[in-house]
Amino acid sequence: MASVNPFNLSDSEEEAERRPHETVDTERSPRDGPPSGNPFPPPADPEPPMLLLCSNRTSPSGEGNSFSAAATSAMACSAETRVSVDVIAAQLLRDQYILTALEFHTELLEAGRELPRLRDYFSNPGNFERQSGTPPAKDQVLGPGGPLNRAGSISTLDSLDFARYSDDGNRESDERVAVLEFELRKAKETIQALRANLTQAAESEVPSQERKNFKSSPEIQEPIRPLEKRALNFLVNEYLLKNEYKLSSITFSDENDDQDFELWDDVGLNIPKPPDLLQLYRNCGTPVPSRNTVDVSVGVDFSDLPGNCITQDSPKKPDHSQHPETEVMQELEYQISLLKNEKQSLAEQLKKLQSEIQTLKRTVSSPPPATLDLGSQNTSNPFSYSTTTIPNSSTNPLSVPPTDNGQYLDIRGVSEPEINLNHPSTQNKSHSDNKLKSRPPVQFDKPNRKLSPAFQQALLSFCRMCSDSRLGAEVSRIADSEESVMLMLGRCLPHIVPNVLLAKREELIPLILCTACLHPEPKERDQLLHILFNLIKRPDDEQRQMILTGCVAFARQVGPTRVEAELLPQCWEQINHKYPERRLLVAESCGALAPYLPKEIRSSLVLSMLQQMLTEDKADMVREAVVKSLGIIMGYIDDPDKYSQGFELMLLSLGDPSERVVSAVHQVFIPAFAAWTTELGTLHTALIPSLLARIEKLLMQAEHGLDEHKLHVFLSALQSLIPPLFAVVLQNAPFTSRAKLHGDIPAIEVTRFPRPASPLQDIATIIGSREMLSVLLLFYDHQLEHEGTTGWDSLLWVVNQLLPQLIEIVGRINVTSSTCVHEFSRFFWRFCRTFGKIFANTKIKPQFQDILRLSEENVDASAGNGILTKATVPIYATGVLTCYNQEEDRKLLVGFLEDVLTTLSLSHAPLDSLKASFVELGANPVYHELLLTVLWYGVVHTSALVRCTAAQMFELVLRGMSEALVDRRAAPALITLCSGPEFSVRISTIPAFGTIMETVTQKELLERVKMQLASFLEDPQYQDQHSLHMEIIRTFGRVGPNAEPRFRDEFVLPHLHNLALANNSQAVESKRIDIATQLFEAYSALSCCFISEEVMVSHFLPGLKCLRTDMEQLSPEHEVILSSMIKECEIKVENRGMADAQGSMSIASSLVGEDAKTKFLSKMGQLTTSGAMLANVFQRKK
Repeated sequence: MASVNPFNLSDSEEEAERRPHETVDTERSPRDGPPSGNPFPPPADPEPPMLLLCSNRTSPSGEGNSFSAAATSAMACSAETRVSVDVIAAQLLRDQYILTALEFHTELLEAGRELPRLRDYFSNPGNFERQSGTPPAKDQVLGPGGPLNRAGSISTLDSLDFARYSDDGNRESDERVAVLEFELRKAKETIQALRANLTQAAESEVPSQERKNFKSSPEIQEPIRPLEKRALNFLVNEYLLKNEYKLSSITFSDENDDQDFELWDDVGLNIPKPPDLLQLYRNCGTPVPSRNTVDVSVGVDFSDLPGNCITQDSPKKPDHSQHPETEVMQELEYQISLLKNEKQSLAEQLKKLQSEIQTLKRTVSSPPPATLDLGSQNTSNPFSYSTTTIPNSSTNPLSVPPTDNGQYLDIRGVSEPEINLNHPSTQNKSHSDNKLKSRPPVQFDKPNRKLSPAFQQALLSFCRMCSDSRLGAEVSRIADSEESVMLMLGRCLPHIVPNVLLAKREELIPLILCTACLHPEPKERDQLLHILFNLIKRPDDEQRQMILTGCVAFARQVGPTRVEAELLPQCWEQINHKYPERRLLVAESCGALAPYLPKEIRSSLVLSMLQQMLTEDKADMVREAVVKSLGIIMGYIDDPDKYSQGFELMLLSLGDPSERVVSAVHQVFIPAFAAWTTELGTLHTALIPSLLARIEKLLMQAEHGLDEHKLHVFLSALQSLIPPLFAVVLQNAPFTSRAKLHGDIPAIEVTRFPRPASPLQDIATIIGSREMLSVLLLFYDHQLEHEGTTGWDSLLWVVNQLLPQLIEIVGRINVTSSTCVHEFSRFFWRFCRTFGKIFANTKIKPQFQDILRLSEENVDASAGNGILTKATVPIYATGVLTCYNQEEDRKLLVGFLEDVLTTLSLSHAPLDSLKASFVELGANPVYHELLLTVLWYGVVHTSALVRCTAAQMFELVLRGMSEALVDRRAAPALITLCSGPEFSVRISTIPAFGTIMETVTQKELLERVKMQLASFLEDPQYQDQHSLHMEIIRTFGRVGPNAEPRFRDEFVLPHLHNLALANNSQAVESKRIDIATQLFEAYSALSCCFISEEVMVSHFLPGLKCLRTDMEQLSPEHEVILSSMIKECEIKVENRGMADAQGSMSIASSLVGEDAKTKFLSKMGQLTTSGAMLANVFQRKK
């Protein structure tokens, strides 16, 4: 025994337990005798053992004297002979060197070379049971040391608690704790074994015949197994929790109440937990790139051992005749367990080596550069297998690859100092580092000194350098390649950004984007892009433009896949940010990135994001940006199934309450959507008919009132579709193929088309160029004028389907709605101007003229002219006949209005359509002369009905007309009408004279009007003209508050006083109450004006008292109000007399006291029969 060196081991030997036939350890050799009390022969060492074996279970597998024989034969070898580590372990256990065996076992564990014999021995608590109170069995031999004091749960030396378990004493409580620890460990191992059995049972659940069927027919999916289901359930629940789907996770847990989702071991599988669902999805179908690594496992190969090393015969194989398959499975499971343990130990060792490498890197980074030999440290680390030398970076710049934290370093063998140039990653690095290779190594002058390296290092330590902090470490290792620069920027930028002023952070955008584009780590890239989108708290317009420009440059560089995976998640995270500027950035980013995204993402995820923001965001500017981005999406979408969604988005955005959002719809969204429908061929077959159908439905539901807002929405959308519709007509014309760009191309007239709302509605932009549009227009006009529309399907649809439907819709709208008339008038005006004068004269005007039927034989007949009372008249006059302003066009308009004026007057039809025409045309001063020409035609007409209608139209056109034109043409025409014999014509001129008094300031003109009105009031021939008096009082009440004060004080109020006084003596009660009611409204309106004290006493108060006299008999409710008004006026007159210096005040301003206001309002509330008149009173308070 003294000549044997049991620790003379070779690193190249393999362990004996790695071979499958080592199961012989579980049986005794046939040459061994029957078992005895001591399973091992007496120790060869003459010294008595220090510890006795406390049980005959030295190994759970029941090793016999075969190991004793092996040990004995090994002892007989010479000193140079090497023995197996298993033989040494058996000898130590047999001789009861328990602590030595434990230390040996610990060293093997730390070296990754676990020995099953020692593992099984020290994991069995039965080998350390204390025989207290019970004498040992007769087959047990107690050594002089007595029973073995048990230690705690032993796995490694680090787990020993020497404070609890000392060598000098037995502590019952501590030993009890140790026993419980051993029992817990054995229970866990039992659970693991049961899980392994459960896994095998689950794998064998599917019958072999069915498994063959699944393999032979790949299209038949194998049914899920219970363990697979539990594992997938665990991963799904983990995914839900990580992504904030907490309610879904709770519901999922309730539906799987038989599973504990907090513990992976509950799944029942004896395997480590797989990656999460996101990693599985990303790695699906993508093989993980392998790296050239070298295994560092160590074992004993019996073929390499000397022949005399093992003298024992080969152990016999166990008898497998009864259960051969079971024995094979056990062997395989045993080998698998060994491999798993070895894998775990190697992983732990890899972590230790990585930490050592990091330490050595930091040491190397400090000057002076020196060669570090890890082999020199092997003396202190007995478990180091290889000697790895890190050369000086100055002599071999490629020896240390530019990795960030060492996580990609390989554990290589002993004889691998050179770099494998065939490795793909090595090739890439060598390719990227060509410049570094060509650069000569840096040389430093070395002093001719003999200082020791330790002294040099200590001497240089007095240089004040810091490399132990994060920043110091970054400064001490300068990047030597492009990849290292990116890694350094990725580490440093998150620390730089928070310390930059907010106003200057946009300067970091290029740096962040460049790093995010080139950084190799996805996690770091995601962090950098997150910093980019959160760089500025509330970015202004310029800052957002910078970020968007950078995002587009990033997208062009990295491609659609990375844009989807890296940029879109940043947008999604901020879709509900509290600051509108950040949400605005998201909305703008969706549009800017649309060209660089996969087409499936454009039409699904991005479209859904924008739709959500359009419906939920409260900021107008965000919704405006959303609409513009939606327009860009519509320009790149190519999925026809998304047409209906686009149409609904168009209607939704058109109904937005913000004008800027609606404007963006017309400028961007509708042109882009129309361009897409043009490509689909559905512009004139689906989109425009859908809008017309909605307008018709809206008009059918207008019995209780038309929703003018919805009508405006639909009609404005139709108006924005006129340019793309005309482009479709040009692009599908018979002459399109003949249109070529050659020779001198005439320029398009500036006024040829209406001014577009945006460049996207410019027909030249839609066609492609102004030159091509000019050529097409020449062919277009020639085709319409000379060749006709045969074979021109798109234009025939416009003429035969679109126009008749539009004219029918026009005839159904309410003519009194000025808004609807104006909307349709603008639509037809743009329609005619876009399709051209030839088209308007030959296709549009004839269809209107056929509907209106303005002929001489129908002048006196009311039948067949009902269309003249509808909105068709004003829309045709203002939308079609005014689109061109040449002499023949003006004559046509004048003739049409004269015919309508004559026809409606002679037919006694309502004049609403004519009034709507005059109001719409009168809003534009260009047509004032034209309207006066039409009215002069009525003034000199032979029919009194026509002249009466002309007089009524003057009131509509005088507002907004210049005083010179009124003085030169309007006033003489009115005076001419007053000179006629018919009282009805004279009465019809009174409202027009009142409008002149209200709007004109020229004194001479006002005097002429005043004289004409005075003749109506003072001429005896008008004394019994009840209708004339009613019209004058109504006109005074309307124009009095806005007329000149002098005209009001000297003319209006005195004549109202005279009319009120004359009404007291009116014999006809109906006429008396009509005049009284009209006077009440006039006085109510005039009470809001400033009235001098003299006029108040002489005319206003006497007139009110005369009116009160009438109301006492005719309407007591009005009498109460009049009494209150008279009393307040009298009080005010008295106050003015007492304080003349304070000036005069109106009756309305005198009602300031709470009592007066309460009394006045209570009296007004007592009226039950004149609500409409009271409403008129308050309407005049302007």
